[in-house]
Amino acid sequence: MGKVLGDVLGLAAGVAVSPLPIVAIIIVLATPRARLNGLVFATGWVVGLSGLGVVMLLIGGHESADSHGKPADWVGALKLALGLALVVFAARLWRHRPVEATQAQLPRWMAAIDHFTPVKIFLLALLLSAGNLKNAPLTIAAAASISSSGLPVAEQIAALAIFVVIASLGLLTPLAVFLVLGERAKNMLGNWKEWAARHNMAIMAVLFFVFGLKLLGDGIDVLVS
Repeated sequence: MGKVLGDVLGLAAGVAVSPLPIVAIIIVLATPRARLNGLVFATGWVVGLSGLGVVMLLIGGHESADSHGKPADWVGALKLALGLALVVFAARLWRHRPVEATQAQLPRWMAAIDHFTPVKIFLLALLLSAGNLKNAPLTIAAAASISSSGLPVAEQIAALAIFVVIASLGLLTPLAVFLVLGERAKNMLGNWKEWAARHNMAIMAVLFFVFGLKLLGDGIDVLVS
């Protein structure tokens, strides 16, 4: 199991460093029902990552590894495709990033979060976790690594759970700060939101590129070995 965790923890860290979801939960924590909405958002995030990971484990099953423990070729092809997609997205984001960080703007939908019901907040968290252009490929790749490991089902589930916990740390940190400090956390969270909003595109471009190259390398390694 140690080898599998070594493969997926880096991917989990890539999911954890997600500027837009962090900005989103900070905005959620500024709503009138901040405590409830924050917990709903965090739940939706965890459910999204877990659900996507479980689906991938079910698709992979025990047939993802051969008798020698080598991942199936489809796992390598999948990682190759995901890596290529991330590299392309990285180039596109870098090319369209603001010249000055102060010119960066948040998506318009974020202005409406104040009026979201708990159901909409839950669905937003699902979208930002399982439907995110960075998080979804990294989660799929991590689950593919787990399913191709040949580990017993219980250990695969445990590995996925560890991935989800690590991948959620970036989001859970603002929530924990708010739950502990309450109103005193507003200035701190506001500064975090401003920084993440200004550098969102540059951060995402770099992460897309780094993890895209990693998946390309992993995919090539599986296909040629």
